[in-house]
Amino acid sequence: MRFSYAESMTDPSFYAPLARAAEEAGYDSMIVPDSICYPRHAVSRYPFSPDGSREFLEDKPFLEPFSLIPALGAVTSRLRFVTFVLKLPVRDPVLVAKQATSTAVLTGGRLVLGTGVSPWREDYEVLGVDWASRGQRMDESIAILRGLAAGGYFEFHGKVFDLPLVKIAPVPPDPIPVLIGGHSDAALRRAARLGDGWLHGGGDPADLPGLLSRLARFRREEGTGDRPFEVHVISAEAYTADGVGRLADYGVTDLVVGFRWPYVTGPDTEPLERKLDSLRRFADDIIARV
Repeated sequence: MRFSYAESMTDPSFYAPLARAAEEAGYDSMIVPDSICYPRHAVSRYPFSPDGSREFLEDKPFLEPFSLIPALGAVTSRLRFVTFVLKLPVRDPVLVAKQATSTAVLTGGRLVLGTGVSPWREDYEVLGVDWASRGQRMDESIAILRGLAAGGYFEFHGKVFDLPLVKIAPVPPDPIPVLIGGHSDAALRRAARLGDGWLHGGGDPADLPGLLSRLARFRREEGTGDRPFEVHVISAEAYTADGVGRLADYGVTDLVVGFRWPYVTGPDTEPLERKLDSLRRFADDIIARV
């Protein structure tokens, strides 16, 4: 079992010391969230908070992932960085390919590109991107990303994107893992069909066994059940050794752990030292023992 440290919406100056401490304590990865903007007026609901409210996001400091990850890579040597999740369909896929490959090169291949369609319709409206075609845009963006990241000339002709022969440099020597988040059947099947793994968004703990069962069924149906596949999960079970064992039995490969409730409106007032103490205590109590 691998462990990912999750901290977000906090003082930007905290990230570097937290990344160093997480690596030293034995975590395998650090989660890097993505949020583009906060519209004054919105109707979208957040699917993973208890009441669907999105007010907790207002005025929270979100650093752009492809800016933050190279900075954290410069102060660490082993820690992977997982975007959780990058809103891929609202972005130009060629630009994402350039950003992702540059980030992977700068970090020595430690980027894991977690992607999703985004629950915020407003992201699409603000950026002038069609909401209805988000699934098709997602599929084609993944194909373009992988094609360009492989090196050499690549062209793509799809329903949404039409790309002439182009290439980018540099590209990393190894493929960038592309993980797909979401709880809908469409997201789970996309992860099974196209992804190198799946990202669990949290929510009601009672839903997790069913999500994992559906994911496994889709992998069998897509004929991808035998290939390497990461399963990143958020669960209260992660905080006990017995719980970790149960999740491993379900096929979970990576556990995402954090140490404060993220859905609170207003600024994060927890000091850096308390965050450091929490991540180190968990490493001593759980990571070192499983």
